[in-house]
Amino acid sequence: MADWISRLPVHVTAYGPLHLLARRVHHLVDTGQAHEALAAVDAYLMIARSRHDEKTVRFLLQGRMYALLALGRVSDAFPLATALLEATGSAADRAKALCDLAHIHMLSGHYVDCLRNLARASVLLTSQPHGGDRHRSALCSYAEAATAAELYETAAAAYEHLRHRTSSFDLVHAVTLLYWGLRLAHVGRADEARTRLRRSAELTRAWLETNPDPTVTAAHALALAKLGETTIAEKLARPVVMELRAGGTHQYARMAHLALGISLRAHGYPHEARRELIAARDLTEAGARPDERPIIRFELALTALDLDAGPASRDLFETIEGQVRDLWRLRLQRLAMLRQARQREELEAARARAEQEILRDPLTGLGNRRRFDLLLDAVDPAGSGPLTLLLIDLDHFKAVNDAHSHSAGDRALRAVAAILRTHCRQGDEAVRYAGDEFVIFLRAEAPAGAEVGERIRAAVARADILADVHMTVSVGIATWRPGLTGEDLFQAADNRLYAAKWSGRNTLAA
Repeated sequence: MADWISRLPVHVTAYGPLHLLARRVHHLVDTGQAHEALAAVDAYLMIARSRHDEKTVRFLLQGRMYALLALGRVSDAFPLATALLEATGSAADRAKALCDLAHIHMLSGHYVDCLRNLARASVLLTSQPHGGDRHRSALCSYAEAATAAELYETAAAAYEHLRHRTSSFDLVHAVTLLYWGLRLAHVGRADEARTRLRRSAELTRAWLETNPDPTVTAAHALALAKLGETTIAEKLARPVVMELRAGGTHQYARMAHLALGISLRAHGYPHEARRELIAARDLTEAGARPDERPIIRFELALTALDLDAGPASRDLFETIEGQVRDLWRLRLQRLAMLRQARQREELEAARARAEQEILRDPLTGLGNRRRFDLLLDAVDPAGSGPLTLLLIDLDHFKAVNDAHSHSAGDRALRAVAAILRTHCRQGDEAVRYAGDEFVIFLRAEAPAGAEVGERIRAAVARADILADVHMTVSVGIATWRPGLTGEDLFQAADNRLYAAKWSGRNTLAA
């Protein structure tokens, strides 16, 4: 590592040199301090922008979006999600941004947009290497968005995949299984409910053995209460409920209230149970998951039957039960829609890959003549932006083929193509125009074109491409100016290449 890097006050990482600032913002959001997170973002953005640390800026804006969502300000979060999606680079980052946008669409009631973005993210995630931090982060966002859409099957599968690599996702996995189990119990699928609730309890029990925590205790108590282990559930939930309320950890406070309500009802105290369930319901005023309210309403309706088994209470319960079953059917429809959307995205991705193959030269991996024609046709005489064309020809290539065989010539072409690829920046594109001729569409003005052309010429001249053969290239360079068509630009570059050849080869003409 260079000496100047070792003297920096923080380590340089893939997330930007000031990434600890962004991590603090995300920690504040995760611990329920959304207002503090927003204040921190404003201060930290000034620092990151003054240091031109665009990666940290992006993660800070992501933290702002999450803080706004935590405060229920969905409409304010939407422009940030859109901007973050447009600014993504890698496939994993794009998948994460799509998931965050899907989450916001879900909270806004735009179910079709939510499922379409989830499907796009799913295809991106499955097409990329697994195991990196970015991939894990994107997969976590995928699971969170699926949870918001009540697609428990999808979310649980993602969390199961994540926990094979780290146990840090066990709690959110357990919570997903917990709500899934509660919903299954409410629609009469008791055996499936118990399977999910037991798995949730196993995860939280293992967590509590090494990390005692009131939030995990509340989730564990609720799973046990619904499994019928109400004495233990009450003993666990009672000491933590007020601590969770005082700390503003409302989701887990609702779990503790639910655990107490279910346990007290089972112990024959319906009035006390009703108070706990109403307390849980009242805490939803501060914002809740979409599936929490129907869960609380169903448990309240069950308690009302214990208080009064008359026709009115029975009618009320049947009404609530019908609503819960209707919501479950809507959930299953969303699950089917996601599968259909995923199939469409896979077909579209396959079509795009097929189109890319049609435009790819099989020998070198660069674009082929068809791709060249498309790029040249896209040159607009009225305004194409900065564009310099580099026309590159291998010197005496026919002699190489004749003396060393066509297979040796193919190796040489692949080696030169690799050199060209390394000198292309984002937005540039190299194509194989003909047998031993290549073209680079360089998104730059003439001075940069000449510099890149000279670097390529020098790189080929010093490369050990074939034994006992000194390979060189000649380069013709032309820069677009207003009024030039693609054909005009290519003809100018071809004329310069001809001049380079006549001036002795292994040179460039601009």
